[in-house]
Amino acid sequence: MSSIHKSEIKKVTTHQLQEMKYRGEKISMLTAYDFSMARLLDAAGIDVILVGDSASNVMAGHETTLPITLDQMIYHASSVIRAVERALVVVDLPFGSYQGNSSEALRSAIRIMKESGAHAVKIEGGLEIKESVLRILSAGIPVMGHLGLTPQSIYKFGTYAVRAQEEVEAKKLREDAKLLQDCGCFSVVLEKIPSSLAKEVSEHLQIPVIGIGAGPHTDGQVLVSHDMLGINNEFKPRFLRTYANLQEVIHNAVTQYIKDVKSNDFPNQNECY
Repeated sequence: MSSIHKSEIKKVTTHQLQEMKYRGEKISMLTAYDFSMARLLDAAGIDVILVGDSASNVMAGHETTLPITLDQMIYHASSVIRAVERALVVVDLPFGSYQGNSSEALRSAIRIMKESGAHAVKIEGGLEIKESVLRILSAGIPVMGHLGLTPQSIYKFGTYAVRAQEEVEAKKLREDAKLLQDCGCFSVVLEKIPSSLAKEVSEHLQIPVIGIGAGPHTDGQVLVSHDMLGINNEFKPRFLRTYANLQEVIHNAVTQYIKDVKSNDFPNQNECY
């Protein structure tokens, strides 16, 4: 069987993600909310960029993901799309744009696709949002599911603790994952669930499973870029690996800039016209 390496893929598609699962090649996924970050991630070779509703926390400073609006998600997604040449761009449907009303869900998804140019949408939940998933898919819009810890339901859960540790909830998660696949979702994210359960689901599903806090046995991993780059050092869950400390780098650069300005060292003769 011939293998398509990362560098040979000119544009990542849902079909290529499926092929990666079949080959056993792990899928890399990170968040971006603006042009500059998206361009950096895309140039590095990331497979999937998620325009997450985590922008509510990271970009706007809200405590939860709930306040961000559909218009704001479209703004962030449009910024990301303008930067990307290779990665598949997936956009979260924000809270209130799809729950309980499949017609509203379809309108929201169509707006994201038409106004931002995104490639797919992501939606939280299982059986309770089945009608919305089917309605969106009926328009030919690719859908990524999201199960386990679903941040839009944080007030229902009351905590960000690990989900599906009890068998009743684990059974529902297995059923919901199979349901999302049967509906036609091209992938599903599993967030903050036991590694053994994520392994079981990943092995039973034919579609790619992306994990966050779900162990090493999923078909890929996703993290929030600002967390893994150390821009946000206040959030330190067990599943997060920090690959840089940009908070310190930026702090040192800014303090040096201030010092140079105050001392009249900047700009020097070479920096003048």
